[in-house]
Amino acid sequence: MTTITRIYNFAAGPAILPLPVLEEAQRDLVSLPGVGMSVMEISHRSSTFMDLLHKAIADIRELAAVPSSYRILMLQGGASLQFSMVPMNLLTPGATADYIDTGSWSDKAIKEARRVGRVHVTGSTKAESYSRIPAQSELKFTPGAAYVHMTSNNTIEGTEWKSLPEVGDAPLVSDASSDIFSRPVDIGRHGLIYAGAQKNLGPAGVTLVIIREDLLMRSADSLHTMLDYRSQANNDSLYNTPNTFGVYILGLTMKWLRSCGGLSGIQAINERKAAKLYSEIDRSGFYRGTAQKDSRSLMNVTFRLPTEDLEKTFDKEAASAGLDGLKGHRLVGGMRASIYNAFPETGVDALIDFMREFERRRG
Repeated sequence: MTTITRIYNFAAGPAILPLPVLEEAQRDLVSLPGVGMSVMEISHRSSTFMDLLHKAIADIRELAAVPSSYRILMLQGGASLQFSMVPMNLLTPGATADYIDTGSWSDKAIKEARRVGRVHVTGSTKAESYSRIPAQSELKFTPGAAYVHMTSNNTIEGTEWKSLPEVGDAPLVSDASSDIFSRPVDIGRHGLIYAGAQKNLGPAGVTLVIIREDLLMRSADSLHTMLDYRSQANNDSLYNTPNTFGVYILGLTMKWLRSCGGLSGIQAINERKAAKLYSEIDRSGFYRGTAQKDSRSLMNVTFRLPTEDLEKTFDKEAASAGLDGLKGHRLVGGMRASIYNAFPETGVDALIDFMREFERRRG
């Protein structure tokens, strides 16, 4: 019998999944109980899959207290497609969309929106290498803006909004790909929230969109069907064949989140994990956090070592010790520990032990 050893996966995404989810999926992969087929083989029109889809949606609605006036969609194309779908559906002719520029993914969203219509950057920390979230006083909104777009957590730079910006009457649109359901979220303060699944929700290939129903009316009849929120909502996210396996795993992940005490429960766990790691980064000065302290992310902990050569050695030796995926994004370098919902606290403890030993030998 082959013994399987799981390493600690610090990658930014696709990221670690809850072990109970993987084990249940493994057990039922060949044949779902009472079905006789794999979830990857059943029809997306079958009652079995429809039940899985509707249960996942119901659990999302309960976990995040999603009001009945919002639709929950399971789409494809990742958050990157939403960079285009949001303005295509919500940026009406002659209007302006406001974007808050807080990181590399915000910048990408702005570029795609400008292909559709007029965009105003309400505030940016690009000049400071996106090391912090802008203050409310720095944001200059457009009167009557079609919407205000934010990125709730900046995966590459390791920053996170600690509270939602005040945006007046404009619908708030949030790319929550890397911190969705890591803590309670006030859905009612948003017009639309979207997130690729591969960090906190499930495997790559599913994109969650939560949209206020009145915004569906902005979608123009001229839009291509697959890019039209209204068509997707009217067809229950089933206009074409969805990622059935991804939806299934997402549903199991929602069940796991409920077992953790819901979003308040997972928030407490995430805060404890992050506090341990940031404390070690701040302990001696050998390691240096790159995000300003009041903007630090609970999900993506970014830090540097004294030299790039040491960083290369750190990454190599950490991987050999079973701590994988710690190399920072190619745009910014350094190190990055992504500790999403499913990342175990024992992995954080193992990284801290390694950091102390590395500092002892190399510091």
